Amino acid sequence: MKFKLFTFLFYLIGSFCMAQSLSGIVRDARTNQPLPGVSVRLLSTNRGAVTDQRGYYVLRNLPAGSYTVQLSSVGYRLIDQAVEVAGSSPVERDIQLQPTVIQLNQQTVTTSQRSESPDFLRPEVTTVITARDLRQRAPRTVPEALFGATGVFLQKTNHGGGSPFVRGLTGQQTLLLVDGIRLNNATFRSGPNQYLNTIDPQSVSQIEVVRSSGSVAYGSDAIGGVVNVLTRTPQFSDEAGFTGSAFGKAMTQGMEYSGRAELGYSSATVAVVGALAYRKFGDLVAGRGLGRETPTGYNQLSGDVKARFRLSDRFVATVAYQDLRQDSVPVYHKVRLENFAYNQFNPQRRQLTYARLEGFYNRPLLKSVQLTASWQRQTEGRQSQKNPSTAGVAAPAVYERDETTTTGLTLLATAEPARFWQMQNGIEWYYDRVGSRRDDVNLLTGAVAPKRGLYPDGSTMSSLALFSLHTFTLNRLILTAGGRYNAFRITTPESSLQATIRPSALVGNVGASFAILPAVRLVASVQSAFRAPNVDDLGTLGIVDFRYEVPNASLQPERSLNKEVGVKVRTERFSATVLAYHNQLSNFISRVRAGRDSIQGYPVYLKQNSAQAFIRGLEAEAEYEVAPGWLTYAGGSYTYGQNTTAGEPFRRIPPLNGRAGVTYQPSAGWWARAELLLAGAQTRLAKGDQDDNRIAKGGTPAWQVLNLNGGYRWRFVTLSAELQNLTNEAYRTHGSGVDGIGRSAWLSVLVSW
Repeated sequence: MKFKLFTFLFYLIGSFCMAQSLSGIVRDARTNQPLPGVSVRLLSTNRGAVTDQRGYYVLRNLPAGSYTVQLSSVGYRLIDQAVEVAGSSPVERDIQLQPTVIQLNQQTVTTSQRSESPDFLRPEVTTVITARDLRQRAPRTVPEALFGATGVFLQKTNHGGGSPFVRGLTGQQTLLLVDGIRLNNATFRSGPNQYLNTIDPQSVSQIEVVRSSGSVAYGSDAIGGVVNVLTRTPQFSDEAGFTGSAFGKAMTQGMEYSGRAELGYSSATVAVVGALAYRKFGDLVAGRGLGRETPTGYNQLSGDVKARFRLSDRFVATVAYQDLRQDSVPVYHKVRLENFAYNQFNPQRRQLTYARLEGFYNRPLLKSVQLTASWQRQTEGRQSQKNPSTAGVAAPAVYERDETTTTGLTLLATAEPARFWQMQNGIEWYYDRVGSRRDDVNLLTGAVAPKRGLYPDGSTMSSLALFSLHTFTLNRLILTAGGRYNAFRITTPESSLQATIRPSALVGNVGASFAILPAVRLVASVQSAFRAPNVDDLGTLGIVDFRYEVPNASLQPERSLNKEVGVKVRTERFSATVLAYHNQLSNFISRVRAGRDSIQGYPVYLKQNSAQAFIRGLEAEAEYEVAPGWLTYAGGSYTYGQNTTAGEPFRRIPPLNGRAGVTYQPSAGWWARAELLLAGAQTRLAKGDQDDNRIAKGGTPAWQVLNLNGGYRWRFVTLSAELQNLTNEAYRTHGSGVDGIGRSAWLSVLVSW
């Protein structure tokens, strides 16, 4: 017994003594100057650091073993270096970074496989909006940060919304994530919605859009793709100290006034950052002949905090809270076209808090483990009143409020059974509870008439899933495979609509990425996906968009099978991706006319699993560094959708669209960009499109918009400015309820310390 205890203590002490540090200085390869603010990470671990003003980094208490160190910084080429930590001496590694303006296929992404992996090597294709994009473009909203991105089309029902279409699908069929946590919930509507706009764009570090089915990794709703918004994460620092920033932005004609103040603290064991932001958006001023569109303006207040704690050399905990509220967000097309005195979201609010514990073991069967617990509440108030009738009788004011509370728990474990085999295994659980009510108020007498809300009050939806993702690296060939089993329970506890359904789904995927040359890879994949019917499907009763919906409690999951093939190219000065896909949709839930002619003047619709359809398309993008610091780029997407059951085009399919531009982007100092965004006409309309009052008779016309962007970054100050829509084009993205912004300008200032 004593011998065994002695042996255990010997190995324990030996392991501790073998823990060493990795340090060094990061420099610019051209100027040999030290680079502050470079992110230094050990892949497949929770370890990381940021270089200080001397370009110095240090990672302490590393167990002996082989590591891959990844360095990334805005304006520099991403670099991975293998490092061996062994013996009793600290490891010193000075590293040089090469300046670059190429971003396509250069990024490390986390969404496709739920762990860090190089975008270029993956079979999937990911659109990445980087920290540099977000800093230079200073987008008004998170949805507008995606405007023009290849494979993504933006629809705006109102100025306070913005719904991304990924490969022709949006709403319930496109999954939205915040830091890997589901934003989609039991009341997500079909078609466009406004929920992506409940994230402060200044809190975001990167946006990743996986342009293919993502149900294996993330479950229901990811039929068209996955949009993952990654918020800023504070970094540990070898030297304790405070950080902070102040951001301000103003736009011409009073269309925007924004401000955000941020304060942080970093040490070797604690890193925290918190911020408050206020935004005032005036009415949108559209292009030639359209002018100011009233009412479209609204106010927004938000706050967020994220803290990380190094509990030991092995464990790191993260705690975060986000809160954003928008008040009096008008639905412009209803006021203008549907005889409303007012129609608005008030309030629109999202609250999210989560705690994440990460452990690093560096063993073949358990490299790391991550446990995430989350709580989220989305509140949507809707207020409206029709104009008085011809007889002068005032219509009641309608006050609706839906509140969906979501609790989630995810356990993710990574392993590397062999040097060529990486895996991620997980268990995931989500539970939604829906509160819904409505009051009709007689403004003359003050009488309140309670009515049934849009959804059955007290409805619930639960989801439990097991999933496994695998990557095999075999010389020039990379193979991926995965599977997920998901079970659901959806209940609508209403006397006239009492129903409980228990759908389930089993999905899988396979993919391959083959290097025919070091700079050229062929990629292909097949993915099955699903969407479970939610409370919105089962229990909606009331006016939605331009129709009146009645419930149906006998729905089944939607299914899809996506096949894609393409090529990726990446050299020192050129990068490109070309991809073709075909997504077969079955058992799709569609709206069909019910027996009654109309209710409250709106046609009556019922949802049924009645549609078989397909969507196919072609996506292409390229970047070329024509000279040091000079980048030309272009990208475009073509989408074709057909509802084979109805014998008509699939609803809301975006037109041919794309962008092209040229950028001057040195590693520091000035930058300038000229960009042309364009879309063709969309005249292939489904019957639902023809009935949609947001779409012009005969379809949406083609448009072209030219923007100029530029700025200067000097030490702690970044100035950004943009001239938008130089030709004052009058345009509207297909299916939107508001027009595009006309000729205008904005200026932003970011001061960091």
